[in-house]
Amino acid sequence: MSTLNPTRKVSRRHELREDTVITFYARAIDFFENNRNVVYGVLGGIVLLAALIVGWNWNQANRNETALSEMAEAVRQYEAGSYQAALDGDLSFTGLVDVADQYGGTASGNLAKFYAADALFRTGDMVSALSFFQDYSKEADYIGASAFAGEAAILEMQGDMSRAGDLYLRAANVFKSDITSPMYLSRAARAFEAGGDTKDAVRALEAIQDDYPSSQAARNVEFRLATLGSFDQN
Repeated sequence: MSTLNPTRKVSRRHELREDTVITFYARAIDFFENNRNVVYGVLGGIVLLAALIVGWNWNQANRNETALSEMAEAVRQYEAGSYQAALDGDLSFTGLVDVADQYGGTASGNLAKFYAADALFRTGDMVSALSFFQDYSKEADYIGASAFAGEAAILEMQGDMSRAGDLYLRAANVFKSDITSPMYLSRAARAFEAGGDTKDAVRALEAIQDDYPSSQAARNVEFRLATLGSFDQN
């Protein structure tokens, strides 16, 4: 009995696959040889782009930490009710407005915009407050909802009831809460009603009735709906 291994049969498909691989590598080497400068340029561009991204992220992280540090005293002044001092700052600390202006592209600088907007609202500067509320990058959280509600409150004061109602609805829905959402829905109904938009006012009140029946805002919903119904009939 022979101890030699039998000759391996190579299928035509396997041969074609090997030929394809060899052809691909040959073409790749040929392309590289003919376009060496272009290839090096592209690779250099990729490396440069990666370095720029890493550098930008590092710079943003540092700026964010700086903003957080600089706004710490301003936030303490805000929480103590010294809103104008928090906005302006002094020789010993940076005010919220300056932090927002200098570091607005960072998370901490963005938060400074919200604090500045609310402080401006409380000091009666509605025009500036509205601008800061609008510039604040809102997320689906409690502060984002508060910012939408802040915008809505100012627009309501200015008589823009339709936009105010819409923003109150966004505040209610962007961050659903048993405490804040029914309150914002109630304010949306108030704004819509004041603007003569009975249907949207009814929808906002019915949302309270359906989604937040145990809330304080739900206690007088039936009366308000009945009132709106009588207005609608007239």
